Amino acid sequence: MGLRLADDIRELAIEAGADFFGVADLAPARDAIFEQGGESVARFPRAVSIGIALPHSIIDKLPDRTSVAVARKYWQVYVETNQHLDEITSRLVGRLQQAGFSALAVPATHTVDPDRLCGVFSNKLAAHLAGLGWIGKSCLLITPEAGPRVRWATVLTGAPLAATGRAADEQCGECRQCVDTCPARAFTGRPFRADEHRDMRFAAKKCKIYVTQMKEKMGCPILCGLCVSVCPHGKQDHPQDH
Repeated sequence: MGLRLADDIRELAIEAGADFFGVADLAPARDAIFEQGGESVARFPRAVSIGIALPHSIIDKLPDRTSVAVARKYWQVYVETNQHLDEITSRLVGRLQQAGFSALAVPATHTVDPDRLCGVFSNKLAAHLAGLGWIGKSCLLITPEAGPRVRWATVLTGAPLAATGRAADEQCGECRQCVDTCPARAFTGRPFRADEHRDMRFAAKKCKIYVTQMKEKMGCPILCGLCVSVCPHGKQDHPQDH
C-alpha cells in the first residue's frame, strides 16, 4: 500500500506541475520541528516535499531589481509560483486523506510569527531531509539541478511513505557570494547546522527592513532575490526557461 500510494502521490504532483518531489523522514529533526511549530506539527512523522523551479529569464535580471519592470515581474512570478504550489499540495492532501491517512499542507509562504519571521514549519528543511538539496549560507535550499532557484511547499502526513533520500551534504565550500552580495548584510556566513537556530546564520529582520525600504522607494511590491541570482549552483547552462 505504501509503495503504491507513494507512486500515486508522486505522479499526481508531477502531472500537476511540480519539478521536484521527495519524501522526508522527519524523526531526525523532531525537536527542532516541535520548537518551531509545536506538537500539532511535530506529530507528523513524514513530509512530502514539492518544488517548482523559477524561470532563469527572471532570476538572471534580479541584479537590476531596482527597475520597476523587473521588480513587478519577479513579484508576479513569485506569487503565481506560490499559488501553484499551494494548489498541488491541496490535491496531495485530498489524495492522502482518501487513502485514510492524516495530512496537513504547509503553504509556500506562511509567516505566522511576526517576531521570528518564520512559519510553523520549514519547507526548506523538508526538502533537505528528503535528499533534494542542502541548506546553504543563504539559508536557502540549494538543489544540484537549479541551485536555490526553486520555491517549495510541503505536505505533512502520517502515511507510510518511504523516504526518498537522506539529508544532502553541504557543497558551498568556501563560497560566500550570497553573503557578500546581500545589501542588507543579513547573512553571517555560518554553514548550516541542524542543532543551531536560524538566527545564527540569518537576520531575517534586516532582510525585511531592506525590502520594506525598497518597496517604499519604488512604489511597488518588491523582493530582493540577489542571494538567489548570484549562487553559482543556479547558474549552470540553461538552454531554455522553465
